[in-house]
Formats: sequence, structure tokens, C-alpha cells
Amino acid sequence: MALLDTSKYSQGSVLGSVNPDLASERQTASFSVEKLTALLDGGTEQTRIRRAVVEAIESDPVFSRENQYFQTQNERYEAAVRKAVHLQRKMNEMGWTENGPEYKYIYRALSGDVAFLLHRVFMRSISVLGSDKQIAKWIPLATQYRLIGSYAQTELGHGTYLQGLETTAVFDTATQEFILNTPKISAMKWWPGDMGRSATHTVLFAQLYIHGKCYGIHPFIVQIRSLQDHSLCPGITAGDIGPKMNFEHTDNGYLMLKNVRIPRENMLSKFCEVRPDGTYVRTGSQQINYFTMTTVRISLISDEVITPMMKACTIAIRYSVVRRQSKLKPGSSASWTDLLPQHQRSPVHFILHALSSGFKAVITHHCTAAVEICLRACGGHGYSQLSGLPSLYTKILASCIYEGENTILLLQTARFLIKCFMAASSGQPVPPSVTYLAAVKPGKCPAKNKLDFLSPDIYTEAYQHVAFRLINSTAAKLQDLIQSGAKKHDAWNQCTVQLVQAAKAHCHYITVKNFAETVEKLETKAGIQKIMKHLCDLFALHGIFSNTGAFLHDGYISAAQMDMVTSSYLDLLAIIRKDAVPLVDAFDFTDKSLNSALGSYDGQVYQRLYEWAQKSPTNKMSPAYERYLKPLLHNTLSKL
Repeated sequence: MALLDTSKYSQGSVLGSVNPDLASERQTASFSVEKLTALLDGGTEQTRIRRAVVEAIESDPVFSRENQYFQTQNERYEAAVRKAVHLQRKMNEMGWTENGPEYKYIYRALSGDVAFLLHRVFMRSISVLGSDKQIAKWIPLATQYRLIGSYAQTELGHGTYLQGLETTAVFDTATQEFILNTPKISAMKWWPGDMGRSATHTVLFAQLYIHGKCYGIHPFIVQIRSLQDHSLCPGITAGDIGPKMNFEHTDNGYLMLKNVRIPRENMLSKFCEVRPDGTYVRTGSQQINYFTMTTVRISLISDEVITPMMKACTIAIRYSVVRRQSKLKPGSSASWTDLLPQHQRSPVHFILHALSSGFKAVITHHCTAAVEICLRACGGHGYSQLSGLPSLYTKILASCIYEGENTILLLQTARFLIKCFMAASSGQPVPPSVTYLAAVKPGKCPAKNKLDFLSPDIYTEAYQHVAFRLINSTAAKLQDLIQSGAKKHDAWNQCTVQLVQAAKAHCHYITVKNFAETVEKLETKAGIQKIMKHLCDLFALHGIFSNTGAFLHDGYISAAQMDMVTSSYLDLLAIIRKDAVPLVDAFDFTDKSLNSALGSYDGQVYQRLYEWAQKSPTNKMSPAYERYLKPLLHNTLSKL
């Protein structure tokens, strides 16, 4: 196949040439790259349109992302507002419309850093939930940016559980108004995009009360900032919630309401209406109120999940072709032991290197996964920098790379394991940590009931069996390849996936074995050994439960026994749940050490989140209002 013309993909590279390794990879493609692109886009015409949009956006200096990584939160926010305002001019200049074929490619071309994204959700909510009269009033104003909209659903104490929202809207028949209130701190709207500094209006969800009766969640249009000077309206408290794990350009905000009155006509009433006398009329299911958020969730899969994943794959694969970790052939690069002086190249050093490599990889992987689980378990607030979790996560994630990239380290351990396996197979002595490679007993797991799986002997032997099987099968695969004529380094390269798997299994086995032996040595007083035994059992059974295929593979554990594992595992979760808080208290971290609004000893999480957010410098008036928002709003200002 002819070499693909890559000039159109060069993105203006000053180097002017393609890395020869990348060029070589492209030259041997087994398919037409251009045709696959068209297939992914939905046709050659869509590809043409997308590229035209990208060209128009990227050639405009206002949309430049240069130095973005060095910008402060304020600078990123102001740039996002500048781009959003300029985008309106650009769309007029290019003849793009929201219903046109180009529109769906704009966000991708901008790479996300643009403000007013919730303005679209605001408009979508009115279009779906509003009456014809409401649509006729509000959509033209929003389309012309005579107001800037947001979408206020999530509260400080309530995320996906919409029925639990606490903001109230009480209908006053005397004045024909709804009175909106934030009854307590957990009812404060928290996280709405564009709310912190930009929005003038929002679609707000609140519990509707008429004559003392609650009618559930309903949407209301609420003005939160003056269209004259952008000051907060009476009864409104709002601001930016502070730094997050990412999306620093988005002014995610908080909103509190104190006796804020809005006219009866501001309740979106396509499906539900409150008549002047307070009569409540429903013409559709209340579930329709959730439609907007459902459509947002669907759209973000493409914009915020699939596209970034595609970018990451592109970056990593291209870099892996260019980046050389080490020479593939033996003798062409030094290994860790080769760097040691001759008198230090002892078996002990080799063993320590092999074991430390594997355990570093396994432990950092497990800990990174654990922090991510913790972050996710905290829901939306875990994403806030104020939770302390994002900084922990980004810090620990780096540990998978520094001091040796984990895959490379696991292959170092695998090299040690294969060498020891070959030695054991020929009757030579091996280090104590791998004597099981010579003494493993084939057979089946002897467990008869779920309580048997709480025996360290039972589960430790299961881990040992899996580790042996994986090392044995990988060694056999290597031998087969070599006997078939493959060179040793090529055979090794073809087996790297199995080698990494075998190294992980060995490290997991050793961890379980050492954990169980350590617990056995603990003193029985004060209940310490008992709870540690529970934790050891949980760790071991979690590993089996999470990797069922490895244990079921050759029938060592049967399907019926795996059910026993599951049952014991779930029992342990209930037991350990009772001790969860004392267990973490035992770590004895001070509040200052944790530096977390969510993890303080006293548990006053919502108060701390609000207090800390108020301290953010982002809650001062931004130059973006005078420079961009005020001209935007005043140029086409009309009385609402």
C-alpha cells in the first residue's frame, strides 16, 4: 500500500517531517484510513463538513489553546467566555446555525473549553417542558443572548436522587407568585455550570407546595442576576464553588434563595400547571421533568467520554511507536542487574529487584483503583478539589509511572519467575518465595461449604494454584515458540500479555500468603486479630470474586464453590461495614493532615464545603463581565 499523505494531519508542525517509525506504521496499513474515517463520520460528506469546521475554528486565533495548561482558573474561565462570545460572531460569519450540519462538530473542534454550555440545556429544558407561550417568550431571548441561562437541579446534599431535592416553591394565591427558598444548607443548588459568574437566569427544580400540600419536583424559570449590572437579584446568594479536578474553565456555581418571588407564569407548564386559584392540573407524567437531564447524559457520552478516549488512544499509540523504552534484543541494552558492579550481581539483588518491581506495580495499581473508587463513591462532591480526593488521585496515579512504569516492572518480575520455573523444573534450588513452583500439587479445591473459604489454607492454596498455572502455561508457550524457530527475544515479546498476567498472579498470591501469616501471629487480645482476620479474608475473597475466570479456568474451583466464595464475601462486607469508621479512625489522621471538606473528624461536610467555597478568589467580580458579558447583554437588551 502506498504511503498515506499525512500533510493534512500535520497540524502545522514546525518540524516538517513525520517520524520514520510512524511513517513506517502507516505504510503497512491493511485498510484505507480515509474510508474508515468516512465510515466513523457517517459518510464522506460528513467528513468534509467536519474538517471544514475544524479548519475554520483552528485557523482563528481567538480559539487558540496555546498556554492553556499554564492558565489560572480565572484565566481559563475568561478565555472560555471570550471563546463563547466570539463563537456567536463566527457562526454568523460562516453561516452556521444550530440546526445546520456543522453545529455538531463545533464543540469537538473547540476541544471543550468554551462557556455557556448550560445555556443550551436551559433552552432545551424550556423547549421540552415549556408551554407554547413560554417558548415564544424565552427562546428568542436566549437565542439572541439577551440572557444567559443555566440549569439548577443538583443540590449540595442531593445529586441523582431527584425526589429528595429540598428547594421549595410555595404558591401564593394572593400575589400569584411562587416563593422560592433554600430551607437548609443541603438544599443549596451546587454544581450548575455557568452559574458561578455568567448566568442571568436558570431553570430551577424545586418541590412545589400549594395550600400546604407537596406536589413534587417542578421546573421554574428564575432570574438570578440583574440585566443592567450583573449584580445578584434580591434574595439570591450565588458564586463559584471553587477548584475542581478539571473543567476549571467552567464556573460551576452554588445558589441559595431566600423568599425569592417569581410570577406564576414562570413555572414551565407544558405538562403541569397551577391555576390562579391554586388548582393543580397535570396533563402528562411527572417523569418528563427528568427528560432534559437524560438527554444531557446521552450527549455527554460522545462529547465527554468517547471523544476524549479516542484522543487518549491516539496520543498513547502514536507515542508508543516513537518512544523507545529499551532495546528488544538481548545484549543491546543494560538491565538493572547489568548496571551493578560485578561483585554485586548476586541472586539476592536479582530477587529483590524482581519482587520489588512486581509489588510496586501491583500495589500502585490497586491503590490507584482504590482512590478512584473512593472518589466515585463520594459522588459529585468527590470531584471537587475541596474533597481532597482529586489531588490524592492525581498524585497516586503518577505513582504507576514514576520509579518504573508498571508494565515494564511486571515484565521484570515475570523474567525472574520464568527463570525460577525453569530451574525448578530441572531440579535446581530456587529462592524461598517461589518454592511453590517446584512443590505445587495438582488437584481440586477441597472446600465443602462457604465457611471453608474463611480458612487461610483454602484460599491461599487457591491463589498458589492460579499463580503456578499461569507461570507454567506461559513458560510452555515460550518453549513452544522457541522450538518452532522463534528467537528468544521475539518469543518473549509475543508472550508479554501472559507474562504480565502471571507476574500479577504471583504478587497477589504472595500478598495473600503474607497477610494470612501475619494475622496468624497477632495477639488475640482487644479484638485486633479478629478484625484483621476479617480484613484478610475479605482481601482474599475479593480477589477471587473479582477474577473468577482465573480460578474457574481449569476447574480448580467449581461453579458451586464460586457461589460459596460469593456468599462468604458478601457476609464479610456486612460484618466489616460495622467497623468501617473505627478502622479509618485508627489511621489517626488529623483534619489538617486530611485537608478535606468531606473527611473531617466531625463530619460537618456541607458547612465546610460552603465555607471553603466562599473563600475562593473566583467569587470576586470578573473582568469578563465588563469586557464581554456586559457588551453582549446590553447590545440587545430588552425588558423581560
